[in-house]
Amino acid sequence: MRALISVIQLALQFYTYLLIASAILSWLVAFNVVNIRNNLVRSIWTFLDAVTEPALRPIRKLLPNLGGVDISPIILILIIIFAQQLLENAKYYLPPGAL
Repeated sequence: MRALISVIQLALQFYTYLLIASAILSWLVAFNVVNIRNNLVRSIWTFLDAVTEPALRPIRKLLPNLGGVDISPIILILIIIFAQQLLENAKYYLPPGAL
């Protein structure tokens, strides 16, 4: 069971990195640092959008309009950190050899 919790924590950490990469890429596209017409940039953008948008959409629906500032990735990262802490604490309450 502890191994499963560790794998879930690792997956959550990887998803956090994807959220950060998606936010950085959106800034780079918004400030015309990278061109979305480039095939490599477009494929990375499509992948990151497909992976992160399903989790960010419900948060965006709940947030008020902040004038073009999107804080939904920050809120999702805070939720992920909270979940990781819960999982970390759960590891210590499991009896040895628990399935």
